[in-house]
Amino acid sequence: EMMIKVMSALLATIFIAILFQVPKRNVVLTALGGGLGCLINELCLLAGLSDFFSIFLASLTLAMYSEIMARVRKTTVPTFLISGLFPLVPGAGMYYTMLAIVHHELDNALSTGINTLSTAALMALGILFVSTLSRLIFRQKQSNRS
Repeated sequence: EMMIKVMSALLATIFIAILFQVPKRNVVLTALGGGLGCLINELCLLAGLSDFFSIFLASLTLAMYSEIMARVRKTTVPTFLISGLFPLVPGAGMYYTMLAIVHHELDNALSTGINTLSTAALMALGILFVSTLSRLIFRQKQSNRS
């Protein structure tokens, strides 16, 4: 079951990368990032970690992968990051939040909405952490060269 999810994430990331016009030479590497994020998430869940911590570690890993690949391929980080994040996005949570609102189940909508926003915030936090760290390292290397 886990391999089906990871393979689905790889395939979905390929389609998203094509939709976002990622250069052909980077599509496979972008898909590997999406698969890696999904794999880390699934392994963390299998290890018994919470949904929130699993998403955080997966987005952290994907952000690191994107930073590395961007430097290796001499392109921008969003080339790998944006498409790779799609398999982790809490789309079902957003759907169920809106469905609860439409059905006037406000307690359920609030609960699901907070859970969904928390997941999205943890994804952003993981990306922010890696981005900040890479900028500090990159600036340190530039100042050492001067």
